[in-house]
Amino acid sequence: MSTTRGKKIVVTGATGNVGTSLVRLLAEDPEVAGVRGLARRVPDLGPDRVRWSAVDLTSAGADIVQEFEGADAVVHLAWAFQPTHDPVATWETNVLGSVRVFEAVAAAEVPTLVHASSVGAYSPGPKEEAVDESWPTHGWPDAAYTREKAYLERTLDAFEYEHPEIRVVRMRPAFLFKRESASEQRRIFAGRFLPGPLVRPELLPFLPDVSGLRVQALHTDDAARAYQIALHRDVRGAFNLAADPPLDAAALGEVMGSRPVRLPRTAARSAIAAAWGLRLLPASPHLFDAVLRLPLMDCTRAHTELDWRPRLTATEVLEEFLKGLREGAGAATAPLHGHKVG
Repeated sequence: MSTTRGKKIVVTGATGNVGTSLVRLLAEDPEVAGVRGLARRVPDLGPDRVRWSAVDLTSAGADIVQEFEGADAVVHLAWAFQPTHDPVATWETNVLGSVRVFEAVAAAEVPTLVHASSVGAYSPGPKEEAVDESWPTHGWPDAAYTREKAYLERTLDAFEYEHPEIRVVRMRPAFLFKRESASEQRRIFAGRFLPGPLVRPELLPFLPDVSGLRVQALHTDDAARAYQIALHRDVRGAFNLAADPPLDAAALGEVMGSRPVRLPRTAARSAIAAAWGLRLLPASPHLFDAVLRLPLMDCTRAHTELDWRPRLTATEVLEEFLKGLREGAGAATAPLHGHKVG
């Protein structure tokens, strides 16, 4: 770790899944003098050394530069998954909002920018072997989430060329879960009508096994530690972040005590498309298509250059998350508020 002390860090999206974990870590970090958390809705909570600002990054009138002035680093986490039926709205929030953040970082002369990219930025890739950070990042063009993540990778390419004095780090984590995010993620992906208590082994004897549905996961706190380390080390570029083992129907079935049953891709997609079309399911069939094509990531660079390794396995992460679903777990912020359905 660097011996420099007294860093001032700004975190956008500070009340979300990753933001709450990172803010907590930074508030306890002796090398950090203070944290400014930016969010549309300011929470009524600590921790000490954290100041909150209500900022809408999509607003052209928001003075983001003022929020960034004097900061040693900006960590950009703000992201909206909804509404999936209105890609223009998510484009304005995620892409145009991020561009405003990048421009404000340059205008305020902040020396370090850490950006939350994603495994979703990657082009389709293999499921049986892992790819490193050199794999193409063109996303899957039909899904808004992957299209937006990939576009911002190109935006940052230009940003780094124009501002070589700014150290830019791109984190590309796998799917991130923690107990406190369970209610939010149920609302985002499964909808408000899925009863969390139904996610129990005795009620799910069978699980659909769809070809290509093999993904990686990571505990949010483990991802936040990687962000924290990157703030203090002289590193640049992209870092893959994921825990072992990769998760598929067999792994999920073992956790749930359920038996995988093969389901054709077309049947699974048709069911998702019908539910999405009727607005019963927030997750779109386009995102389903993208997930089936995501490559597995090799995290060697994070292991060697950040000395980072996840503390929890992907299976342990999944078990904690499922327990959170059943309990309606959440946290004291607007995005993460808990809610038990059924």
